[in-house]
Amino acid sequence: MAHGRSIANRAIATTRRGDRTTAASLAEPTHHADLDDLAVVEAVLSGDREAFRVLVERESASVVRACHRILGDLHEAEDAAQEAFVTAFRSLAGWRGDGPFGAWLRRIAVRIALRRVQRRRDVTWIDPAAPTGAGQLTGGPDPAVTALRAERATEVRAAVARLDEPYREVVALRFFGDLSLDEVAVQTGRPLGTVKTHLRRGLIRLRSSVDGGAS
Repeated sequence: MAHGRSIANRAIATTRRGDRTTAASLAEPTHHADLDDLAVVEAVLSGDREAFRVLVERESASVVRACHRILGDLHEAEDAAQEAFVTAFRSLAGWRGDGPFGAWLRRIAVRIALRRVQRRRDVTWIDPAAPTGAGQLTGGPDPAVTALRAERATEVRAAVARLDEPYREVVALRFFGDLSLDEVAVQTGRPLGTVKTHLRRGLIRLRSSVDGGAS
């Protein structure tokens, strides 16, 4: 919960940049914890922007997790999550309530995280030939194995980011954003059958990209 409050404070502070907002006012408890998402959104749109804290605290863990799966770095994932919450706050009137608020929010977060991956130019690799250090001496994981696993994970993230649309979004929402196929259909406005087709074709392209790069 403390983690969620931290992101809430950062996100709300960003949306209020330029206002006379004190640290004390950001720490004030909200009185909307028992409301459902739609009611909280309506409160925010009516002018009670502090109510947005409830949504941030409810969804922060899942949003950071989705971003972390794409970016592979917790600090960067938290930054991406904050950006997603700020974007969601500014676009709140666009949520029509025709699907879970969390799914709508994770779609925003996934797009932001994918853009960050696409902007990356250099990747720092762990050198399997580097000295083993204390890890192996104490029975820890083999640095070479750790390096190969990290490289594979980074390779998959980059391959997803390189997929053409609509495959990139569908694959990312399903596996990074933890959305069900029905939720992906609602969030993207596509028929369920189309989403299934895009997912299948996207996975084929992803496998081909990763296997081709490894060959």
